[in-house]
Amino acid sequence: MIERQYRHAANQFLWELPAGKLEAREDPLAGAKRELEEETGYKAKKWKPLVEYYASPGFLGESMKVFLAEGLIPGDAHPEDDEQIEIRLVKLSEVLKMIEKGAILDGKTLTSVLLYSRLIAKNKIRLVPDTRIKSIASDC
Repeated sequence: MIERQYRHAANQFLWELPAGKLEAREDPLAGAKRELEEETGYKAKKWKPLVEYYASPGFLGESMKVFLAEGLIPGDAHPEDDEQIEIRLVKLSEVLKMIEKGAILDGKTLTSVLLYSRLIAKNKIRLVPDTRIKSIASDC
């Protein structure tokens, strides 16, 4: 699942993974679940950590924690008032083609999708139908 929304800092619409900022003292997994449901309406039966990384450690102490959401259950989205989000359910192969064509410019999406694809190729993780990648930002 990817979403398209306007990002003021980039001054353009970007395709990216569902993501969001943690509330004060919020558990990262709880935040990922909350953001997925708010932005897309989906809930997941199973969650697994994928990766944690620092997007810009030269000047930000913020880390990104990325989770895999499996066994998706559709529901009603509740985006914030200033969020206009277009959601697209896509196969991993389609997202990889979008990356190759330069259609995805978001760092968390590039990092997470390429790592996920590599882990599948090395048989370190199994591709499960209805699996989505979800990232959440946290201040460290």
